[in-house]
Amino acid sequence: MSETRIVEKKQIPSGALMLFGFPDAGLVGVIAASHLIDELGLEEVAYLDSRLLPPIVVLHEGVPHSPIRIFGNDKILLAASETPISADIIYQVMDGLIEWGQSKKARMMISLNGIPIEDRQDAKELKVFAAGSSPEMLKMVQDKGVEGLMEGYMVGPQAIMLMRCSQIGLPAVTLLAQCFLNYPDPEAAAEILKSLAKVTGIKVDVAKLLEKGEEIRLKARDVMKRTREEMVKMKKGQEYDIPVYVS
Repeated sequence: MSETRIVEKKQIPSGALMLFGFPDAGLVGVIAASHLIDELGLEEVAYLDSRLLPPIVVLHEGVPHSPIRIFGNDKILLAASETPISADIIYQVMDGLIEWGQSKKARMMISLNGIPIEDRQDAKELKVFAAGSSPEMLKMVQDKGVEGLMEGYMVGPQAIMLMRCSQIGLPAVTLLAQCFLNYPDPEAAAEILKSLAKVTGIKVDVAKLLEKGEEIRLKARDVMKRTREEMVKMKKGQEYDIPVYVS
């Protein structure tokens, strides 16, 4: 078998918006993805199968599932992972998902992520930034009220997604909410969902997400621990740095 393959369980819509919510800083994407699945009633429509993945299955109601699944309806496809993706296989996994999304004529890809900030505990208001696969995509999100991340580093699945989409000419955006680096951050997830609504019109009530903040933090602490180990391998802390350009 190939390194990765997507197994489709249901009919996949053509021309859908494709979202990504993977373990990363503050587990922002994971928490936001879980809330979207619950609030929109998204069903599992496909999953990723790969010998590159560790021998892990996720049990839900006693039935095994792939840790990397795709949920959706007639307008949205949401790729979500319930386990950190090893730095050793992140390129193969993301390439497989992007190529599959391209084959389904996804009209745009959006990655939901956090960007760690120092002194997060003192931040009274969390900002959300955006980066685009092209100047036109960046202008689009800026016109919708999301501030552009004009300089900096991006590390992790969202970096690969944005670069690959830029190379193949597929419209893509990465949304990044300010968050804790090593602590699950439901508040940051709520902010990124508000920005997603601005960009796409996909609106969900974040009140429940905020109400269950402490419960989410407790449930997610083990995933955060494993994610932290992978972020170290990917040099996630480099996002704190400022790029230096030499002309």
